[in-house]
Amino acid sequence: MKTNPIYSYFKFSKSQRTGIFALFSVIVVFQLVYFSVDFRTKPKPVASKQQWVALPTDTASSYVRHSYVMRPFNPNFITDFKGYKLGMSVEEIDRLFAYRKTNRYVNSAEEFQQVTKVSDSLLKVISPYFKFPDWVNKRNTNKISASNSFQMKEIKVIKDINLATAEDLKKVYGIGDGLSARILKEKEKLGGFVSMQQLQDIWGLSPEVIEKLNQDFKVSALPEVKKYSINQLGIKELMTFPYFKYPIAKSIVTFRSMNNGIKSIEDLSKIPNFPVDRIEIIALYLEF
Repeated sequence: MKTNPIYSYFKFSKSQRTGIFALFSVIVVFQLVYFSVDFRTKPKPVASKQQWVALPTDTASSYVRHSYVMRPFNPNFITDFKGYKLGMSVEEIDRLFAYRKTNRYVNSAEEFQQVTKVSDSLLKVISPYFKFPDWVNKRNTNKISASNSFQMKEIKVIKDINLATAEDLKKVYGIGDGLSARILKEKEKLGGFVSMQQLQDIWGLSPEVIEKLNQDFKVSALPEVKKYSINQLGIKELMTFPYFKYPIAKSIVTFRSMNNGIKSIEDLSKIPNFPVDRIEIIALYLEF
């Protein structure tokens, strides 16, 4: 019988079969070891990371802060990123943002802590880098010198707002060159203020600043203001009066033509779109 040549390749002696079985066993063992044992090297924890994890909460904030090169800054304008780098928590940063949304500023390290509730340890490290405007520093210096001086009752003099200079106005906390110039320009346009309430119509003056102005100034006497003849002036001429915009000026001309003129303050209240909340003030600038 003829032997198949391919079959001859699979004819092994006893020793060869033993060797093949041993090799197969070794392969199986290596495969089991390979799939059951994790040969990946585990990275050792970085020393700085171990130190970070071991730190308590407030010290951890300091750890972030010390890795950040700090330069003088105004704490009123801290951003999310800046606050994070300084070591502040999200809640502390949010408290500062909420306070700034009310158009108020912190003017000392103590006020900053009162608003944000940062810890004493964090404040001690970052407060030396606080940089406030010169006028704030001057104000704080005046406060310190006043507290160290003899406690004498100060006699406060209330000045007439119509006689106030730019320097007088800038003594009020919150008023600088821009706002003082704006107040004086409005006074010039009107010929003088007849009521402290008119300060509310000046753009940029916050309620807090207006309150402080009312503490230092008043209208001592009615000034000699320019009078507007409400029954004779045309629309364009009426619009030169700060309280009369085009719709109001047009309503005035229409009303007086239909009612044989405007005779009193009561007639003003009947004019469409007329600012009745300022009617008593406006009437002082008018001739009937």
